[in-house]
Amino acid sequence: MIYSSSQDWRAATHKRVLLFAMSGLGKTHISQMLRDSGNWFHYSIDYRIGTRYMGEYIADNAKAEAMKNPFLRELLLSDSIYLGSNLSFDNLTPVASYLGKPGDPAKGGMPMQEYCRRQEQFRQAEIYALHDTEYFIHRAQALYDYPNFVCDTGGSICEWVDANDPNDPILKELSQHTLLVWIKGDEDHTQELIRRFDKSPKPMAYQPEFLTKVWAKYLSENNTSEGKVDPDSFIRWTYAQALAHRQPRYEAMAKWGITVTANDVANVTDAAGFDDLIARALEIRG
Repeated sequence: MIYSSSQDWRAATHKRVLLFAMSGLGKTHISQMLRDSGNWFHYSIDYRIGTRYMGEYIADNAKAEAMKNPFLRELLLSDSIYLGSNLSFDNLTPVASYLGKPGDPAKGGMPMQEYCRRQEQFRQAEIYALHDTEYFIHRAQALYDYPNFVCDTGGSICEWVDANDPNDPILKELSQHTLLVWIKGDEDHTQELIRRFDKSPKPMAYQPEFLTKVWAKYLSENNTSEGKVDPDSFIRWTYAQALAHRQPRYEAMAKWGITVTANDVANVTDAAGFDDLIARALEIRG
């Protein structure tokens, strides 16, 4: 780890951390709070994915839908209108909408083959964005003169790494430049995340092997075919299984850094409180 003790952390003139956790446990909340303090650069992996690596896919998908409308088609072909996504740190909906959901097209679904193609695009984009972390650390300091740096990762980071491999290319690189911090939730947090998701299901990125397994299981248990699957029903059914699948992967990743609890994160109100939280976690790790 780049900080071996709480003393190292407190004495560091340049603090660099990477937050990872299930979506909804406070990564972006803490990152925005640190950014608002004025001394931290907030690098959002999801924002980087949507702007640098998937922006063209998202825009082209919107154009393809618009081209189905004769009025909009004529305007697009004559360059009379422009279509683009209004992506921001607070609005990552364009990325999720592009990922979509598999199932009945009449209910907003898409063929599984197309769904898998977009999943693979996202996997590659997230890996590229993670590898861009070092570049943004230097950019934040050289261009904007930010002394501190926080990398706000997506919930799917655990799907693309093998934390039990000491030479995992993603984790090895990230740990050389940042302190990896796992925000650990408890069973109450898990149930709350499931409740929120059930109320408003959103597209997710899945490890290919996991997706293949749950898709086959869903079709079998519901005695249905691809074109008849209710997209929201499938992703609701899959969500709790996805959380259970990711938990041990996050735990394995925690060995590369330190662990803080979601409850403790929720109680942090300023940058000084965050410094204290990290210092305590380093003391506990020893």
